[in-house]
Amino acid sequence: MTRVLTCFVLFCAAAFSQAPEPARFEVADVHISPKIRNAYLRGPAIRGGRYEIHTATMVDLIGAAYGVKNAMVLGGPSWLETLRFDVIAKAPAGSKVADLKPQLQALLAERFKLVVHNDTKPIAAWALTAGKHQTLKKAEPVKAETTETAGFDSDRPGANGCQFVPPTGPQQGVPPLFVYKCRNITMAKLADTFDQVPASFQIVGDLPVVDKTDLPGSWDFDLQYNPRNGPPVAPGTELTYLPDAIEKQLGLKLEPAKVPLPVLVVDSVSDKPTPNAPDLADHLHVPIPAKEFEVADIKLTNPDFKGGRFQIQPGGRVNIQGLPLKQIVEQIWEVRDETLIGWPKNMDDARFDVIAKMALEPDSDNFVDFETVISLLKTLIQDRFKLAAHMDERPIEAYTLFAVKPKMAKADPNSRTRNTEGPGPDGKDPRIANPALGRLLTLQNTTMADFAEQLQYLAGGYVHSAVLDKTGLEGGYDFTLSFSPIQTIRPGGGGRGGDAPAPNADNASDPSGGITLPDAIDKQLGLKLVQEKRPVQVLVIDHIEPKPTDN
Repeated sequence: MTRVLTCFVLFCAAAFSQAPEPARFEVADVHISPKIRNAYLRGPAIRGGRYEIHTATMVDLIGAAYGVKNAMVLGGPSWLETLRFDVIAKAPAGSKVADLKPQLQALLAERFKLVVHNDTKPIAAWALTAGKHQTLKKAEPVKAETTETAGFDSDRPGANGCQFVPPTGPQQGVPPLFVYKCRNITMAKLADTFDQVPASFQIVGDLPVVDKTDLPGSWDFDLQYNPRNGPPVAPGTELTYLPDAIEKQLGLKLEPAKVPLPVLVVDSVSDKPTPNAPDLADHLHVPIPAKEFEVADIKLTNPDFKGGRFQIQPGGRVNIQGLPLKQIVEQIWEVRDETLIGWPKNMDDARFDVIAKMALEPDSDNFVDFETVISLLKTLIQDRFKLAAHMDERPIEAYTLFAVKPKMAKADPNSRTRNTEGPGPDGKDPRIANPALGRLLTLQNTTMADFAEQLQYLAGGYVHSAVLDKTGLEGGYDFTLSFSPIQTIRPGGGGRGGDAPAPNADNASDPSGGITLPDAIDKQLGLKLVQEKRPVQVLVIDHIEPKPTDN
């Protein structure tokens, strides 16, 4: 009897000592994302009782599952930041996105065979350091009712958090001024949330910022600065970019550094998720996409309204003001003047306002898929202006990329394929010496075919259709490319996406220090962008009415 009891006790102890079964989604749809022209992460969010994340790279998925920034995910195959996936899973009732990290971890392990481990490694980062003279103000003690949960107000005593004050409406020749107010913020918090500082990606890219100030306690401060890539300004106008504002207004510095940090290392992962269950639709209840907005209003713009805006806001709201119909069509269909064929010349002057809202599913995080909104906008414009159009191939002047004397470094074929805005791991930023270089791109293990295809998205205003690669260069390359936004080289050139330089036009740099994209590619990469007449995808207008039907 004693022996049997002993065995029973040992069996129970062994059973209770086993690790608990990881939390899993009841059912999940995992698939490669449909190819769209300008892919970016959408989500994660809760929509109608479903956890959804769209056009996510594997690094995006790992970051969402483990609560780490993408820059802290190391290792893995070269496709980790290029292939994109959609995940739609049934969410437990009442759950929030933050609650579902364990379920996403289990899904990645099961469906992608993902294996990761924690480590500490020295990685490229930015160090926030203290100068000799700080101008920060010691914060007042925080009261419970004035914390972030009570709603942040930078002017309230004891407020806790940061607030972005957006610039007022655009003014000709006047640069936008960003104001970022922080109250009761530690230097560690500022560094950890630096990616929330508006336009900070233009400076630090996706690299982490680490607090090296040794300043204890909490602080109050205001940052006032101009974003890079802004509209043209009057000659002689002084601009203060974010690094200068940090140094002159706070007495701090941002410096490139190698810092040992906790990271997540990818040991193995598959690029092909396991198949979905055959009865998936019966469990997920994904609704049929809406065919029209719940409400929509189109009217002529008030003549007193100056400027223009094209906004897609949370909750599926569209706010378009003061734009000509041609510009609205170009935005929605992603075309420009030379790739829009048959537009009536008598329809360029009238400006329109479009206010619309789509219906949201119950139990949604105010999340709306951008591609869905664009699809509804197309339907709205087609219906109200009786627009009939089709895509076609027509011979027009378009860019081709040639190799002359390539200056790029051959990439490690096992490294990630990626492109980011801002300096590379070495922290070098040519924009410091020449502020006219508003754009800085860092590309890693990128083929010339991929570089050519991406240029129309990486260099808005200069390139309006896919560039044809005729370099003859094989394999991937590492390089940076710095150039000036087209609106600073040719004022007005970026208004409707801008016009590519005319054939045989002078693409030389501006005397003020500005460098055009073709000139930068020539001098920095040893390649050449040349315009040739060749078949390109265009939007052909078959019919359109100058006035919309009644609301």
